[in-house]
Amino acid sequence: MAAGSGSRYGKLKQFDDLGPKGEFLMEFAIYDALQNDFEQIVVITKKENVSFLEEYLSERLPKNIKINVLAQELTDLPDGVNYKGDRQKPWGTAHAVWTARNVIDGPFVVLNADDYYGQAVYKKAADFIKSNNEAYALLGYTLKDTLSEHGSVSRGVCKVEGDNLVSVNERLKLVQKGDKIVDEDTGLEFTGDEQASMNFWVCRPSIFEKIDAELKVFLQDENKIASSELYLPFMIQEMLQANEAEVKCIPSGAEWFGVTYASDREKAVENLQAKTNEGLYKTPLW
Repeated sequence: MAAGSGSRYGKLKQFDDLGPKGEFLMEFAIYDALQNDFEQIVVITKKENVSFLEEYLSERLPKNIKINVLAQELTDLPDGVNYKGDRQKPWGTAHAVWTARNVIDGPFVVLNADDYYGQAVYKKAADFIKSNNEAYALLGYTLKDTLSEHGSVSRGVCKVEGDNLVSVNERLKLVQKGDKIVDEDTGLEFTGDEQASMNFWVCRPSIFEKIDAELKVFLQDENKIASSELYLPFMIQEMLQANEAEVKCIPSGAEWFGVTYASDREKAVENLQAKTNEGLYKTPLW
């Protein structure tokens, strides 16, 4: 998913040249996915970026890899639903996933273009897909390892029983305060050892029908239409509560870092250079 506006970062971080040879962060995700038998890359972005990204990726990726670059547009809505307002920001991550409904017909992984998830997580996701024909999965990260030194972050904090995901609740302003993590929006405190969703999901095509139905409900609410978003974790939560899906929570066992704020950029550049120096990535990447 690469359709965000980067309001806290100050520019389109999805296309920032963070790698040793100017690579985008998403290129490292694509590289890691291809090393673990994924064969199709679908990028959801803004309409004005589609042509650029199609050309950019097609020049770099192996020719046997199928690439779809799709625009997330406000007017792309379920049958019978129309929107003619002046809203600027996208409908949210659930709608971004729904945008891919016509090009995906099997299990797939969802992730953010502005996060680095670590190489190990792609193998775990691939192994899960190969061994399980029904369930969804969240590849989780330890909450305390997903914060930013430069401001609050939004995370889906998970409740887990055994290896089953019970719930995931979006906490919008998480910050470290002493030995606790506090959501400044609600006042709730966390130990930091909880599993957190970083939007790395194994999904099934059945998610498209669910999002379609929820979009129709969402778009009937005038208050939500004004500024709210429909989040993918909310869809998963709805499916859990309705017993419409089994969802596993798999600890990723991998390092995460991202670029929420401009101040996060330096660390991301250093991390990617270090991993390249260690031989985990080629230079140039392609």
